Amino acid sequence: MKKDKINTEIIVNVHPLEKRVAVLEDNRLAELFVERKDKQNPVGNIYKGIVKDVLPGMGAAFIEIGLDRTAFLHYSDIVLDFLEIFEDDEKPKRLNPADSSQIRELLRPGQEIVVQVQKGPIGSKGARLTGQISLPGKYIVLFPNKNKIAVSRKIYSSGERNRIRNILNEVRVPGFGIIVRTEAENADEDDIQREYKALVKTWKLIDKQLKHAKSPVCVFEENALENYLIRDLFGEHVDRLVIDDKAFHSRIIDQLQEVSPDLIPLAELYKEDSPIFDAWAIEKKIETIFHSRIYLPSGGNIKIEQTEALVAIDINTGSFTGKSSYEETVKKTNLEAAAEAARQIRLRDLSGVIVIDFIDMNDDKAKAEVLELLRRGLRRDRAKNKVYPFTELGMVEVTRKRMRATIMANLSEPCPMCNGSGRILSKDAVTMRIFRWLVRSDYFIRNERMRVMVHPEMLSHLRTHNDEFLNYKDQIEFDSDTSVRPDMFKVYSLPGMEDITSKYS
Repeated sequence: MKKDKINTEIIVNVHPLEKRVAVLEDNRLAELFVERKDKQNPVGNIYKGIVKDVLPGMGAAFIEIGLDRTAFLHYSDIVLDFLEIFEDDEKPKRLNPADSSQIRELLRPGQEIVVQVQKGPIGSKGARLTGQISLPGKYIVLFPNKNKIAVSRKIYSSGERNRIRNILNEVRVPGFGIIVRTEAENADEDDIQREYKALVKTWKLIDKQLKHAKSPVCVFEENALENYLIRDLFGEHVDRLVIDDKAFHSRIIDQLQEVSPDLIPLAELYKEDSPIFDAWAIEKKIETIFHSRIYLPSGGNIKIEQTEALVAIDINTGSFTGKSSYEETVKKTNLEAAAEAARQIRLRDLSGVIVIDFIDMNDDKAKAEVLELLRRGLRRDRAKNKVYPFTELGMVEVTRKRMRATIMANLSEPCPMCNGSGRILSKDAVTMRIFRWLVRSDYFIRNERMRVMVHPEMLSHLRTHNDEFLNYKDQIEFDSDTSVRPDMFKVYSLPGMEDITSKYS
């Protein structure tokens, strides 16, 4: 075993309203994924859509794919292979790729088109689409309308690159292009070929749906949690995968049987009574995501501020005074901050431009150490990122591609008390907290009558989610109190009205 081997565990909590996946590295929460039933991530999904409007002046079209807002397709992202051509025309030719006004030669309102979501909707903007369809797996990405094999540049060995090409050439059929992912390096021949065949089979099922399904319709969900878990999270570097739902566990085992059967022994079903996230102390760790200030082991701290333009991370020595020179104190604080900043960037899924304001250092060697530690921490990041050298002002800029809605956006909503300048827990998140509180307390105070007090707006929301509390209908009653914050709740035992909220939080 390598000295720098990190113990990695993936813990999965399944509930009818949401699924949560926590990635623990040496027992520290490194990544958190939340899939809400009503807030699915559409990135990577394949749709059979309908052209709503064509705007030659913008070189773009708006496509109806069944989401709340129409999606955006630019001229440069149109692929003729997946285009329903006009009945009265021959297949159109893109004479000038630079002339986006020619989009009207390719698309008309009411026309059906096959597209894939490139970027999810955010704020008032609809999803960004592409006509280049791809199906990602753990080792390869399949392109139904290509013919070439391209290998990740991160696989440096020419011998390994040729080995993988030969493995794929044995099973590859015409009409399918392939990009080989970094994960394929040193992978077993059978695993790579098995995944290729599975992806081809998936595409054939999609193609069949495309021929018969009525648009607008989603024909493939890339980010269904099962797919994402197996494709991007669960690999040989993971020591353990623990799932608390029997049906979900069975689906994972079935998919692993097709792709990576050697990983099946690492996938466990959690059978204990206590909530799985409590058993790994994950709930408390999740709460820190909402803290803008994070404390470092030595006594220093980092402060994270998110704005529309960028993310600012400020480093402070705090109570840490060091034992020798000021330079050593600053270096130690900056090194701890670099490691923590990398973890927080992954955990909070921060994206765009991230500016880290380290404490000023005069020693170039110390700066290089801090920079290397930050880069090392981000090497495990699945999102594309780049760390730039120190500026003259002692700052480091990081750019990171947005993969999904941030955890903050998923678990919170604009605060009604500060005109949107801050955020509070969303009503769905509070609902889940109440539910988890009841599950936790159930092992100690079975059948005791309780009253749950919430803000009036929260009470209205809970009345639309009564089904989630059916198991407790004879035990609890909900009531409102304007003094309770919108993102909080209070639980009182009846009839004495003793506040027991903190006992099982």
